[in-house]
Amino acid sequence: MSQILKKIITRLPPSPTGNLHVGTARTALFNYIFAKQNKGEMLFRLEDTDKARSKVEFEEDILAGLGWLGIDFDQSKMFRQSERGDIYKKYLEKLIADELAYFSKEKVEKEGDRDEVIRFKNSNKKITFRDTVRGDIEFDTTELGDFVIAKSLEEPLYHLTVVVDDFETGVTNVIRGDDHISNTPRQILIQEAMGAPQPIYTHLPLILAPDRSKLSKRHGAVSLIEYKNQGYLPEAMVNYLMLLGWNPGTDQEIFSMSEFLKEFDLNKIQKGGAIFDIVKLNWVNKEYIKKMSDVDFKKNIVDFLPEKIKNKDENLLIKILSVIKERIDKFSDVTNIVEAGELDYFFGMPDLKKEDLIWKEDGADIAKQHLDKVIEILEKIENFSSENIKENLWDYATKQGRGSVLWPMRFALSGQQKSPDPFTLAGILGKKETLERIKKAIDILC
Repeated sequence: MSQILKKIITRLPPSPTGNLHVGTARTALFNYIFAKQNKGEMLFRLEDTDKARSKVEFEEDILAGLGWLGIDFDQSKMFRQSERGDIYKKYLEKLIADELAYFSKEKVEKEGDRDEVIRFKNSNKKITFRDTVRGDIEFDTTELGDFVIAKSLEEPLYHLTVVVDDFETGVTNVIRGDDHISNTPRQILIQEAMGAPQPIYTHLPLILAPDRSKLSKRHGAVSLIEYKNQGYLPEAMVNYLMLLGWNPGTDQEIFSMSEFLKEFDLNKIQKGGAIFDIVKLNWVNKEYIKKMSDVDFKKNIVDFLPEKIKNKDENLLIKILSVIKERIDKFSDVTNIVEAGELDYFFGMPDLKKEDLIWKEDGADIAKQHLDKVIEILEKIENFSSENIKENLWDYATKQGRGSVLWPMRFALSGQQKSPDPFTLAGILGKKETLERIKKAIDILC
């Protein structure tokens, strides 16, 4: 008789006490992809028992962030712990009736006038559980003592609620950060007392700052919404987060969601902390930007364009976007480029100085001679595209010295030490404007 395989069920239980953290987002992706590749399901619940700190705006941010990453789940099964008080009370009463938990008369300083809590009766034994990443882990629970599982019958605490929720929803796999390893023995004790099966545990390495400390706001953005607002692409963020703590064992660094669904393996999760490297994230994001069509690029960057260029001539703007695309790692970078005046030469003739138009030791006469020849060549070009301009000028520039020919041409068009190549500039500016700027430069050299 064939064995009936149990449906894989994972869960994501964030607390709505802050915006969606990149660490929680990474955990969500691992749970989601593992469940999906096994034809299972990821459940979502909000651990909102901290009434003072839980807020609706954080709940909305978490849901929006998951949606932005492309993580979908059955929202009809979503629930909040704050709505399940009667369920937790039932389990507490059963544990007390079975003498596995008890009311403890004591002064609880943090709770003001509270003089009793509910403690779990610890059996004081050694517990061993299997972790996918770390193998067998053993704890002596004696040191835990009789730990508190509720402030009262109406106020359950984390260790009880998480066990009840996982049990009632049939969670088979708990995939979470390894800062939860120390919570596991308490939860196993409660599972055994309730008769709940033990899920398979996978504890992920924490995401660390470059100095290997815990990632926090002092290291920059930690909330997913901040990265979205800076103009990172969701596909790039998914790609980057999936490779934090997991390695496919190959040199491949750019993955589609379908490739992750095929290649992801819990057994290839590393033990050591995963360093959050903004330079690497920027590289991954740029790789995705480079693959975008011009239409998609314009659609994505339009909200980041400053008004001073957003309302310019549509045809010119489309041409400029190709230059911007090569120079940014994320969409918000365009703001700095524009504010620094690095694109001003597209919208007006630049101010030029004679000495800036001269390549190294050439002298003004040589620079003028080359620009005269450039004009002669450009005037004969009918299809004034960047490719045709380069094709017509390249042999002359190569023969005379590319720096000697192309430097004065590029500076005449941009007035900048750094700018796109002169062929790209000329193609964007058009034949009339290009010739006018070069003639102005010749006048300055005379």
